[in-house]
Amino acid sequence: MIKDLALEQVVGDHHALGTSITLQIFCTQNRDLLQKSFDLIDHYEDIFTVNRDESEVMDINHAAGEHPVQVSSAVYGLVKLAVEKSRENFGFNALIGPVVKLWHIGFKGAHVPKDEEIKDRMLLTDPFKVVLNDSDQSVFLKMKGMELDLGGIAKGWIADRIRDLWRAYGVEAGIINLGGNILLVGDSPKRISGQWSIGVQDPKQPRGDNITSVMVPECSAVTSGTYERYLVVNGKKYHHLIDPRTGYPVKTDLAGVTTFTKTSVEAEIECKRLFFAGKPLKGWHDNPDRIGAIFVYNDEHIEYDNFGD
Repeated sequence: MIKDLALEQVVGDHHALGTSITLQIFCTQNRDLLQKSFDLIDHYEDIFTVNRDESEVMDINHAAGEHPVQVSSAVYGLVKLAVEKSRENFGFNALIGPVVKLWHIGFKGAHVPKDEEIKDRMLLTDPFKVVLNDSDQSVFLKMKGMELDLGGIAKGWIADRIRDLWRAYGVEAGIINLGGNILLVGDSPKRISGQWSIGVQDPKQPRGDNITSVMVPECSAVTSGTYERYLVVNGKKYHHLIDPRTGYPVKTDLAGVTTFTKTSVEAEIECKRLFFAGKPLKGWHDNPDRIGAIFVYNDEHIEYDNFGD
């Protein structure tokens, strides 16, 4: 019976959010929900994106230093979460865009900026210079040149909304894969235990080659790593993960960290917290929503946090 349910499924591919998306729903042959899901992803991309000149987030950025901008509840809620987490100063900062653009690592024109240039841009990244007004759901960036970018958590938030949609339609099991950001829905129909098998990328091999794997319940898995986008200048390697506390790529022995949490937006946030910490944090998994984490270091040794290995 389990095998039959696992074989009965619909799978759809889509391109959005700057990545390849795959949705897989088990125990059904109805494809309508796939299209509804892709339409919802496209809607959220339209309001969150900073890769086009027009979106609700870009309206906020265009008005920086001038006036507050009233936005929809979805945008306001995610901006508020992003700003609150940025103020914790653990490494995630939704205002880091001006510094990231200066380095431009992974894109044409990437270079090592001058220290003075970095210091100037860092002045535009203070999350305490964002005014959030709950009464009218408006956002104001106090300095001209400031930019909000929700790219660090938007995929996770959108994955959670797709799961909400699936649950409303009675989906029993499925996989939401937003370009490597994985959200598992329900129990796996392939195993009596209901557990899912999740692989962790080998940082020195092509995408899809795993260095290890774990069995997990329904959860989200998100990875932050230094190995996909980097710049080499005079033999020195600069990866794309900029430390908002310094303006330079974070110094770390980590190649990547994968977090497993109950919601995908939390996996995005906590992945960055652990990556910038560079090691397991004492008491991190005392929170019941945090299932565990896997740390892969540059010398390829692996640490399992809360997986009992």
